[in-house]
Amino acid sequence: MSVSIIITVCILLLLAYFFDITSSKTKIPSIILLLILGWFVKQGTELLKISIPNLTPILPVVGTIGLILIVLEGSLELELKKTKLPLVGKSAIVSLFSMLLMSFGLGYAFYYFDDISFKDGLANAIPMSVISSAVAISSAKNLIPAQKEFITYDSSLSDVFGVLFFNFITLHTVIDMITFGEFFLDLIFIFVISFVATLGLAFLLSKITHRVKFAPIILLIILIYFISKEYHLPALFFILLFGLFIGNLNELKGYSFIEKLKPEILEKEVHKFKDLISEFTFLIRALFFLLFGFLIKTDELMNPKTIIWSVLITIGIFFVRGFFLKLVKLPLNPLLYIAPRGLITVLLFVSIPVGQASELANKSVVIQVIVLTAFVMMFGFMITKKGKNP
Repeated sequence: MSVSIIITVCILLLLAYFFDITSSKTKIPSIILLLILGWFVKQGTELLKISIPNLTPILPVVGTIGLILIVLEGSLELELKKTKLPLVGKSAIVSLFSMLLMSFGLGYAFYYFDDISFKDGLANAIPMSVISSAVAISSAKNLIPAQKEFITYDSSLSDVFGVLFFNFITLHTVIDMITFGEFFLDLIFIFVISFVATLGLAFLLSKITHRVKFAPIILLIILIYFISKEYHLPALFFILLFGLFIGNLNELKGYSFIEKLKPEILEKEVHKFKDLISEFTFLIRALFFLLFGFLIKTDELMNPKTIIWSVLITIGIFFVRGFFLKLVKLPLNPLLYIAPRGLITVLLFVSIPVGQASELANKSVVIQVIVLTAFVMMFGFMITKKGKNP
């Protein structure tokens, strides 16, 4: 039995790799194929009456590790240059205000149509208001550089802002000036932790001479993330800042403390580190979406009672995104279509406290919105003109 499971997982991951390398030709995002593949595997196990243990508790763990690696991989590819500041600013505006407007609008709808408070409505709306960097970054890898950079900043910041806002809403019973004060103190604290931890990890990366050097670095990154998360600190800020720092040593060579890290040696190690992170990210991302597809129940996916809500939410997502893209004067095609929901949506949804859950924002709605936004992205890639397509 264990041998057959290993063989099956290997075949599925090889298929995931095939989907990944052919997505630029088929214009079908690999997430759609992975979800379908996972769903078909589930139907096969039921048809053949193969007993599979409950895999639901594994999903948040795989998803969280995937989120860390995906944000890290994306931030390692970004360049810190003065010429990039306008792009970063536009990305921040689109990601932050799209998330806020969508959250408040959808949160009010849940408050109005369901018997919950507006605060609880917000808690249920935020997961569906955040772009999934896990899907967006991997799907945008074949876009032209400027568009790829925008999607990386946009989706990574959306994750960061979304997690911050979600924790702020769900972890505080009363929201007042004291709450805001504590929130800003947490931000300052995580910046200090990020600065110290980043320098420490960079120092280790340049000094470790043992043949195994990247594994402890990755483990320390995950450890710092989970410790920060345990204390309800915005841990994704640390991941984003660490990736930006070690990925832009060329731009920081003028500072004396950077010279002490021996940037010439460190750059070679960072290049190897990037390659390793890319490999790990692919495996974890593929496992997550295969597992998510496997856990999708047909009656939840095809639930006719929630489809109207799901379609309206999806329309709202792209309407709001289009408005802010126009506001910052960025082209709609293909950026408008790359607003998928996915890994971060699932992670936040399962984190909603039981007492704050809404009957309207149920699992069927979340699954349908994830699938619908993925299909819109696929349609966007298909209609993108040749020469500008992914």
